[in-house]
Amino acid sequence: MLPIKMIVTDLDGTLLCEEKKVSELSKKVLKQCKENGIKIVYATGRGNNSKRVVPFELFDGHIINNGAVAYAGNEVIYKRQIHHEIIRPLLLACDKHGIKTASQFEGVHYSNFDVVKEWSEEKKFEMVDFAKHEKPTEKMYAIIRNAEDAKLIENNLHDDLYLSVSRENFAMIMHKDATKSKAAKALSKFWDIAQSEIIAFGDDSNDIDLLLYAGIGIAMDNSIDEVKAVADQVCSSNEEDGVAMWIKENIY
Repeated sequence: MLPIKMIVTDLDGTLLCEEKKVSELSKKVLKQCKENGIKIVYATGRGNNSKRVVPFELFDGHIINNGAVAYAGNEVIYKRQIHHEIIRPLLLACDKHGIKTASQFEGVHYSNFDVVKEWSEEKKFEMVDFAKHEKPTEKMYAIIRNAEDAKLIENNLHDDLYLSVSRENFAMIMHKDATKSKAAKALSKFWDIAQSEIIAFGDDSNDIDLLLYAGIGIAMDNSIDEVKAVADQVCSSNEEDGVAMWIKENIY
């Protein structure tokens, strides 16, 4: 049995199947891990809506908005936000260029488009004038249409920010310290867990730093090549319960 005290898993493309559900096998395996004292954490680019797609009671902690906020239970352990004056020029540039764009803060999407028409599960959004928007940002995102859109974001990116683009051309702009690895590190310190006692699962570009940080970083078989390149191991795909099967084979 591996000396593991903390499991961190991405959601979409990793723990969740294509129907955006956690399988019964995954629930059973995670529950057994938790009962044996292993801390279970999910780390996602999603915001507060992540609670709607997971059996939330199975998790000891969660990381949302790509590492902007980390919770141990309901207690905030780590938070990195972007001041509105830093993010505003980029929001305005995207808006002027006709890019669907939003700034997320405390579960609300402040956007220049109807978020619900894009994602029916999202309920909290408010269309705003970015020139007058003065709330901080946990995560800015933009729906990239082409290389020109991506280049515009890169050209207007503040030094305190970074850009991550998913395989679905979903651009996330974050505070430079809002990463899954730094949020996971904060949780492990809170629980007095060593880096070597952490395993992490992921599939997309925003999971790379997490897999590199963990004692063992595991890429899903459906991962992009860049994730597989940095992973210590590759497990079965999300459609084949890759996370649960790896845990069964290597921890119990």
